[in-house]
Amino acid sequence: MSRAGEERPGDAARRALRAARARETETGGDGVAPGEGEEGRADRARRPGDAARLALRVAAAAKEAERRDAAPEAEAAEDAERVERARQVEGIERVERVERARQVERAGRSDQADTGGSAAARPGGRPGDVAREALRAARAEARRAEEAAAAAASDQPPARPVRRPPSPSQAAAAGSAARGRTARDLKQFLTTAFRMPSDQAEPETPAPAPDSVAVTGPPEPDPPAPAPADTSHLPRTMATPHRDSELRRTFPSLPSRAAAPAASGFAETWWGNAWVRALEEGALDVKRLGRGRSYAERGHVDAITVTPGLVLAYVQGSRPRPYRVQLRLRTFGEDEWERLLETAADRPADIAALLDKELPQTLADSGVPLLPGPGELEPRCSCPDFGHPCKHAAALCYQTARLLDADPFVLLLLRGRGEREVLDALSRRNAARAARERRPAALPGVRATEALVPRQLPPLPPPLPAPAHPEQPPVYPGVPGGPDPFALDQLATDAAARAHALLTTGHDPVGDLTLWQDAVRLAAARPGSGLTASTRALYATLADAVGRTPGDLARAVAAWRQGGPEGLAVLEEPWDPPAGRFDRARPLLLAADLPAFRPWHNHLTHPDGRLQLRFGRDGLWYAYESEPGQDDWWPRGTPDLDPVGALTGLGTADDI
Repeated sequence: MSRAGEERPGDAARRALRAARARETETGGDGVAPGEGEEGRADRARRPGDAARLALRVAAAAKEAERRDAAPEAEAAEDAERVERARQVEGIERVERVERARQVERAGRSDQADTGGSAAARPGGRPGDVAREALRAARAEARRAEEAAAAAASDQPPARPVRRPPSPSQAAAAGSAARGRTARDLKQFLTTAFRMPSDQAEPETPAPAPDSVAVTGPPEPDPPAPAPADTSHLPRTMATPHRDSELRRTFPSLPSRAAAPAASGFAETWWGNAWVRALEEGALDVKRLGRGRSYAERGHVDAITVTPGLVLAYVQGSRPRPYRVQLRLRTFGEDEWERLLETAADRPADIAALLDKELPQTLADSGVPLLPGPGELEPRCSCPDFGHPCKHAAALCYQTARLLDADPFVLLLLRGRGEREVLDALSRRNAARAARERRPAALPGVRATEALVPRQLPPLPPPLPAPAHPEQPPVYPGVPGGPDPFALDQLATDAAARAHALLTTGHDPVGDLTLWQDAVRLAAARPGSGLTASTRALYATLADAVGRTPGDLARAVAAWRQGGPEGLAVLEEPWDPPAGRFDRARPLLLAADLPAFRPWHNHLTHPDGRLQLRFGRDGLWYAYESEPGQDDWWPRGTPDLDPVGALTGLGTADDI
């Protein structure tokens, strides 16, 4: 914005244009006033727009010179007042004088060309003279600036030079020089704005013409690097890991490493070397590949950002500002991802390899081009090199191969999907496949209308005759840590007997037994009474299963063998029999010369406590025997309807 009282260049141009139009109106159609000669005719021959443009250029040059030479505020205010007074006094006349001088200069040039005169005699001078005059003026300004600085250092006010308005040629040259310096300053600022520090700056290789053919050959040695520039004020990296997500991963800059032999692969895995081969087979110049490999080995590649279809990084070259490099790779469509995931789900070993950060060969060769082929990588770089690829893009590709060595999921991310999305998809497929395998096959069915149609069924075939006896079960061998073969043999034999009884009689004789009764039955079915090692083990197992002791089980087995389920009931359930047979038993015992037995519920006990008769609900008498005074009764003998007959065999009357 212009200061108050200062005339802008546009105002001077508009004023000059109005004055020129007024003079043209006064002079008539030919623009020449009466009484004017050839000089006046030449002055009036210009167009009104020329005067306006000339005034605008002079005003712009004066303003630029005023801005460049401004030093103290008092001097700047004095210069502004001087320029304003000159503009007010001279006005349009000054513009006309400048234009008239240019017309005379052009006329002099044409005359000198006709007479063959020297170029130094031209009124306006050659363009080189104008440039030299502008250079002398700039040097004078520099000297004045140095004198002002020296005076300020010695606390003495500098001598104020006498300023004169510049000539038109000097003003134009000074304006061009000022614009050139401004452009250079801006370019220098933009060049160093994004400079990054590097261990060793390298000279750039001049780019060949776009239509030139690159000559291949062995890599040339790198030229000596110049001294590094001061880049301490610049950021160490341009990475933005805080923006990472499932589909965006940032990897820190990989450290430098020792150069590997050219014959050996750059990467450490087969898939990393396959990535490098895709770059090298599609390259047009092996020299650039060699320099790019050197860049990668020396750690010139900054942090690498990987997104679907894109690898991005800044590579430090010879210039202070690093180059922005991209590698593009085609992403997979939905059908390609479906084929790839189905192939991986069919091979659980491939999933296990991926979880171990390894890329299985079978997955890469599954029909979906997971690894890039020659020419599929598309490098892009902000450097002026037209090579394909340039050394900066080659360096990024080599470093990407090192990333693939550590994590093959980077390759899957380049193809369009992140690690978590791939693993979730594989988990869903495995779960669905397992559910299909566990589902039973659908049974063939019939329509309801067909099932409800009345029809005559054929008669059933006659049943086969039942076998005469149950067959012997197979022998079960003993296996360490397996079930007891003796117990298995007993259970199989008992199941065969029950099945035979059910088949022949239609009734299961032990179907209504309780758990205790069934345990007693199983123990009574084996020979012996817990005296052998095998039966002792059986008795201990059965007693533990029903919550009894082996002694209780042995007593119950004796009662079961005496009278079956009724004999077990007589052992465990005292009851009060009705009058009748129980009351007649005592006279019968007295008639047989036996002492009077003491009655209790359904029990008749000998006076000395050695014998006992128990009356069952089935009407039979069951004999029991115990040591005198012990009250430890065990079943003995055979049940009988006569109480005296039940005691037969237990001892003679004299013994009793």
